[in-house]
Amino acid sequence: MAGGSSLPEVLFLVVCGTICDFDDYDLIADWGQTHLAFLRRYLPYDHGVPGGRWLTILMNRIDPNLFSAAFTDWVRQVWPDRPELIAIDGKTSRRSHDRSAGQPALHLVSAFATTSRLVLGQEAVADKSSELAAIPALIERLAGNDGLKGALVSIDAVATNATIARTIRDAKADYLLAVKANQPTLRQEIETFFNDAPLTSLDSDTPMSTRAMAASNSAWSPSAKEADWLSGDQRFPGELRLPDASTIIRVTWRTELKDRGRFDTRYYISSAALSAKQAAQAVRGHWAIENSLHWVLDVVFNDDQSHLRKGHGAKNMAVVRHFAFNLLRTIADKRSLKSRRKIAGWDTAYLQTILGNLTR
Repeated sequence: MAGGSSLPEVLFLVVCGTICDFDDYDLIADWGQTHLAFLRRYLPYDHGVPGGRWLTILMNRIDPNLFSAAFTDWVRQVWPDRPELIAIDGKTSRRSHDRSAGQPALHLVSAFATTSRLVLGQEAVADKSSELAAIPALIERLAGNDGLKGALVSIDAVATNATIARTIRDAKADYLLAVKANQPTLRQEIETFFNDAPLTSLDSDTPMSTRAMAASNSAWSPSAKEADWLSGDQRFPGELRLPDASTIIRVTWRTELKDRGRFDTRYYISSAALSAKQAAQAVRGHWAIENSLHWVLDVVFNDDQSHLRKGHGAKNMAVVRHFAFNLLRTIADKRSLKSRRKIAGWDTAYLQTILGNLTR
């Protein structure tokens, strides 16, 4: 209990206030007092609406691990269809640090269904360097009750290791892992493979005039077993071995600058037998987590401007923003998310429509 309100009442108030474009506990409390009759359509609020101070105290004390687990359970219940493409990536809430207490800014690793544009779950870590510990825990939570079965999980180069690849495969999913300069030997091997591979062993696709995709896997050339060297016994002790590696992918694109054109190349490894077209879709899906989630959280939800620093407040409000994001994203109109937030704050009928997905 906090200020006479139950935990469900407090959380429902905070989610509603966040949907309605209020990012401060005092403003959320003020909105709740003004719209108490609306809130009572859902919960009793026998003691009225708690003030901003009580909201701060309670949100700081909620166990963020339990709250994240509750979020994942809610997503699975409301949207039971298993997602096909899932991107995992981290984001830092830049203003959430507390220099006086030596507390770094919150870094949250999120799983994002790139086709349905829904957040599936999240795991808070101390900083970006701790992502490796958080990713397996997030995958294992999402994998409960076969939640990842049949999905393709994409992660940046930080996660290209055998442990995370095995965690994804144990979840009955496939991985798509990036290979970058932090793995120079592996990158060089893949680069050499594509330079030397006969064209007949490659599948190609050019989804955009400035971008080309090439992929190779043993499904097309069983005798070649192109990707087997990534997991086979011929690897030297200590070299990277990825379980069930099947496809290696090269993406090249041209960026037009003012005075010249610049060419860039990226490489990926997947356990799925992907065609070049399928690989292109998955790679674009992973890049979408930046534009469709992280950018939206910064620009629409002011995530980078949040100054919550005490207790578990920053972690829990990050989850609340994911609740609000998912609910706002599923409304079938042509308004922007920013407009939807504004209108929800003005029009309780519109807010009620948004909340229809809360317990659907």
